[in-house]
Amino acid sequence: MSKRLSENSLRLPNLLSFHSPVNGRGAPSASSDNILSMFSRRTRWNLETNPYSLAIQEHQRSGRELLDLSASNATAVGLQFDRSAILKSLGNPEALSYDPQPRGLYVAREAVSRYYRELGTELSPDRLILTTSTSEAYSYAFRLLCDPDDEVLIPTPSYPLFEYLAQIQDVKLVPYELVYDHGWQIDFHSLQQAATARTRAVILVNPNNPTGSYVKSYEFQQLNEFCREKSLAVIADEVFFDFNLSGKAYPSFAGNRDVLTFTLSGLSKISGLPQMKVAWVAVSGPDELVTPSLERLEVIADTYLSMNAPIQHAVPELLEQRRTFQ
Repeated sequence: MSKRLSENSLRLPNLLSFHSPVNGRGAPSASSDNILSMFSRRTRWNLETNPYSLAIQEHQRSGRELLDLSASNATAVGLQFDRSAILKSLGNPEALSYDPQPRGLYVAREAVSRYYRELGTELSPDRLILTTSTSEAYSYAFRLLCDPDDEVLIPTPSYPLFEYLAQIQDVKLVPYELVYDHGWQIDFHSLQQAATARTRAVILVNPNNPTGSYVKSYEFQQLNEFCREKSLAVIADEVFFDFNLSGKAYPSFAGNRDVLTFTLSGLSKISGLPQMKVAWVAVSGPDELVTPSLERLEVIADTYLSMNAPIQHAVPELLEQRRTFQ
C-alpha cells in the first residue's frame, strides 16, 4: 500500500469526501474546476494528509525518538530472514525463458497447492490464479462478479482498504456487523438486512482484521446456507490464516465445496515478504460454477499478465521461508 493510501485509510469517515482547492476568498477557483473535470469521479478521494501522519512527521522533524506501535512492515522491524536462500531463489535460469501462463506458472501453483495440503485442504493447482497482490485478487473477483453499482457485503469492523478497491471497480460496499458476545461473531440478522437484489458476494476476513476472530464451524455452515439462498459468492481473505494462537482448528475457505468461493492469500503475510508481490485466488465450490469462473478469471489475468518469471520460479522456496518466519 502506498504511503498516501495508507495515510488516508486512517480517516475512513472522510475517505470518499471530496475537497476542492479554494481561492483566498474560500470559493472554488475556475481553474481548479477545469482540472477536476479531467478526472473520473471514482478518484475523488480526500487526499489531505491525516492528523495522525502529520503528528508523526512533526515528531520526527523534532528529532525525538519514535516508537511506532503501528509498524506493520515485516522487513523493517528486526525480524530475521534467510537472505541467502531468498536471493538464490530469484536467480533460477528458467526465468530467462518467456512462458506466459495466465493462471501462473505450474511450478508456483503446485507449491501453493502443497501449502494448502499441509493445512489439510486438497486444492488442485488448476484451481489457482496467481496475482501480484491480494488487492489485485480482489479486483479480479469484483470484475468477475459485479457490474457497475452492484453490491458486495463487507464486515464491520474491518480493513479500510476495501473502500478504495471497490470504488476503483465501481462496486458498492454494504456493511454487515460483527458483534462481540463471548467472542467476535457474525451478526447474521444484519447480514440478511444488508442483502439486496444487487448483492453479488459476501466478503469475509478470516481471521478478521482487526478483531482477530476466525469464522467458526457453525458460522461457516450458516453462511453457506445464506449464500445458497441468495445465489451469492464468498470472497474469503485469509492472509493471516496461519497465525492462529487459539489452539483451535479452523477450516480454510479454500476447501469450501458448497458455494462458489474465492479464497485470497499470499506471501506478504504468510512468509513476511510483501516486497515479493505474490498472491493468489483459490476457486472452490460446485463444479458447474468453478469451471466457468476459472475460464473467465483466466481471460482477466491474460489481459494483464502481471506476474513475472523470476518471482514465480522462486515461489516454492519463498513459501518454505514461512517456517522460519512464522
